[in-house]
Amino acid sequence: MANEAGQIRDEQLDAQREAVRRTALAQIRQYGDPALRMRARPVAECDEDLARLVRRMKQLMVDANGVGLAATQLGVLRRVFVFQDDPDEEPIALVNPEIVERSDETATEDEGCLSLQGVLVPVERAAAVSVEGKDESGADVRLELEEPGARVVQHEVDHLDGVLIIDRTTPEARREALSILRPRIALV
Repeated sequence: MANEAGQIRDEQLDAQREAVRRTALAQIRQYGDPALRMRARPVAECDEDLARLVRRMKQLMVDANGVGLAATQLGVLRRVFVFQDDPDEEPIALVNPEIVERSDETATEDEGCLSLQGVLVPVERAAAVSVEGKDESGADVRLELEEPGARVVQHEVDHLDGVLIIDRTTPEARREALSILRPRIALV
């Protein structure tokens, strides 16, 4: 599993918690699903439908043991994601997020993804970002984030643009990741 700088919390799960995680992962689109390569559309209204979607996303992210989840990972092509910068705080939703500033300083860390199970690849990202958007009720939000939150936000914005971690890694790591993701033919 990835460390917290990736998209999956690194911790041992008991059998019951692992069952909850697997149930959540079954609802998250996996590599090869066309929705993961599509660009999400801006959210026009912060209404009850959006609030329901955000509640579902927050619960799935927590149940899947993740630190971020984009709507596109559920097959919903709306520009919204949830993330949890601090495991002791409530997850945050960002609607129509836009990264408005990136630090010149970068860091390369291994990232995982709830939609690419079993894959961990090095990804270079800005070490700090400023992101603007709205919360699920429509209030303006501006966050100044450093690692690991900055990494998670960049990862989730990529999802909203149809970009995956395998698109942002080294050619060698990409080849290795694709070999893990390719379905294997079983000879019986």
